[in-house]
Amino acid sequence: MKIPIYQIDTFTKKLFGGNPAAICHLPYWLDDELLQNIAIENNLAETGFFVEKEEYYEIRWFMPHAEIDLCGHATLASAYVIFEYINPKLKKIVFSSQSGVLKAKKEENGSITLDFPSRPPIPVTIPEEIHNALSAEPIEAFAARDLIITLSSEEEVILEKPNLKLLKKLPYLCIIITSKGNKADFVSRVFDANADILPEDPVTGSAHSSLVPLWAAKLNKTQLKAFQLSKRGGELDCKIKGDRVFMSGYAVPYLLGQIDI
Repeated sequence: MKIPIYQIDTFTKKLFGGNPAAICHLPYWLDDELLQNIAIENNLAETGFFVEKEEYYEIRWFMPHAEIDLCGHATLASAYVIFEYINPKLKKIVFSSQSGVLKAKKEENGSITLDFPSRPPIPVTIPEEIHNALSAEPIEAFAARDLIITLSSEEEVILEKPNLKLLKKLPYLCIIITSKGNKADFVSRVFDANADILPEDPVTGSAHSSLVPLWAAKLNKTQLKAFQLSKRGGELDCKIKGDRVFMSGYAVPYLLGQIDI
């Protein structure tokens, strides 16, 4: 069986920037163990799989160690693949996922806007592990799927080198540090303490499902510019409307090929 595979750099206009995702266009759903093995073989933060239905696409995302419930950059990459290589006449895509209906829209400027569920985080007590793992003084903590820690400045976010070994037992998928930005409304970095590879995620769309409602409330704004300050870096133009978060970004193709199974 031959499966088309694409590797796309997302939330960036330049190759080797943003967050890379491997995307596989499947004719039908394969066994979960096989999907997990493909993700392990690809050795990227996420591999996205989609299957075309009559009026929508089913989509799933796998990290090398587990399936994930929502992934922004691999959804952006999947939308790019569909728009560019599978159905260039499309302007909008509907995805069916574990997290409900997701949408993607091709913009006139070449960017793609994702329509995701808003996941407002709630205030929580700062865990002792956070105090021990960070060199900067945490200000507040908020929790949804991920744990969000606010810091006092963009400089602290950039310079932070968390001791991830101390964070492995926290009951969250990712640990996010964030602050107001110097040239953006807010900045962030995202860490997965249990990741086998790349414990810092370059650009994390799903994290912005919680970051955007948090900062929208703090700044009293509905449209926000966000930078993720990883080594590869990423830019997101964000908007919140009701219970939906909209994230716009660009994508660049790196690899087109096929898997032979």
